[in-house]
Amino acid sequence: MATSVLSKDAPAPSPLMSQAVVYNGMVYCSGSLGIDPATGKFATGSVADRTAQALKNPDAVLKAVGSGLHKTVKVNIFLSSINHYSSVNDAYAKFFTQEVKPCRTCVVVAELPLDAEVEIEATGFI
Repeated sequence: MATSVLSKDAPAPSPLMSQAVVYNGMVYCSGSLGIDPATGKFATGSVADRTAQALKNPDAVLKAVGSGLHKTVKVNIFLSSINHYSSVNDAYAKFFTQEVKPCRTCVVVAELPLDAEVEIEATGFI
């Protein structure tokens, strides 16, 4: 049976989704924007700063069920512009320092919710 995950250390999900769902030992996180859960607003600073926040959010959700980014097996990144690719990679590299990196997809899309520059979706295991 699937179970929903809710962490107070990540932005609250909309009524249309869960922050994550656990099924069969896997944790499937919804997409995360660079929103600071303390303020409900985008993290200030650069695209790299908002990327870091977009990674902290699923890390908090994963940790709520005994996982974390270090147990991530797949990451999907959505960018509003290819010009953000380098900044996103710089921030991303600071979070994934383990020898076995997660599989990753990065695509540029026409637009993201709330005019975000980056959205990150992660799948991990418990």
